[in-house]
Amino acid sequence: MTDLHQKSAVVTGASTGIGRAITKTLIDQGWRVFGSVRKEEDAADLKSAFGENYSPLLFDVTDTDAIATAAAEVRDALNGRTLAGLVNNAGVALGGPLLYIDPEIVRRQLDINVFGPLYVTQAFAPLMGADKSLRGDPGRIVNMSSVAGKMASPVLGPYAMSKHALEAFSESLRRELMVHGIDVIIVGPGAIKTPIWSKADEIDAEDYKGTEYYDLLVRMREKMKDYGDTGLPPEDVGSLVSEILTTQKPKTRYAILRSKFLMWTLPRLLPKRQVDRAIAKRFGIPVRS
Repeated sequence: MTDLHQKSAVVTGASTGIGRAITKTLIDQGWRVFGSVRKEEDAADLKSAFGENYSPLLFDVTDTDAIATAAAEVRDALNGRTLAGLVNNAGVALGGPLLYIDPEIVRRQLDINVFGPLYVTQAFAPLMGADKSLRGDPGRIVNMSSVAGKMASPVLGPYAMSKHALEAFSESLRRELMVHGIDVIIVGPGAIKTPIWSKADEIDAEDYKGTEYYDLLVRMREKMKDYGDTGLPPEDVGSLVSEILTTQKPKTRYAILRSKFLMWTLPRLLPKRQVDRAIAKRFGIPVRS
């Protein structure tokens, strides 16, 4: 029997990295977590690791039918009570120079990182208080953005596009959901030690051999691996999300990264042209005068 006072949250992309860290942190603090995964073996692994307070949900964030089935499962489990938290964490990072990239790569990026949170939010928002028949306080939605949600790097345009869109989605959603008392908070991490950085090789530089961006892509892949090696531990993001879901008055957006002043605050204060030149110098981009 579930404790009627136990808070519950849905976390998408719970199998690895930030999603797994958020799941662990919340469970350690007494929450019940419904964590979405795409594979049965990942569900079994998380269940073994986290025990009875973890309930697996099997869906891809682009599969609306599977999401609807999962939302119905959560509704049954909550037994008439509201869902306290929804963490839209699942996502991928795709890239390539925008002059040459296959538009299907951009479409896939947006499907997962933008339409995914939309589909999931539409399915679970009723459980967070939009359905007035449920008992309990309205919940909070945490959308996992990125530094790229405010600042775009070269050859990572698709990823930055998706996170900029997620920021706009979050802003509009927060204002719309005021009518239900449901809050929406953005988390914008910098480099975090997660598998997303080790997948830099999926950006195949050879696809762009013979273009002016080939050498830049090779350098960027190495930079991405370095970022992953030196990033913050995902547990730091887990702790932050836990704080957001429990503090009385959370901010609307949180940036979490190493060298915060240098990598976040300063670039947002400087003129854009100056930042352009700094990025070109950092990545060895030849600038035609």
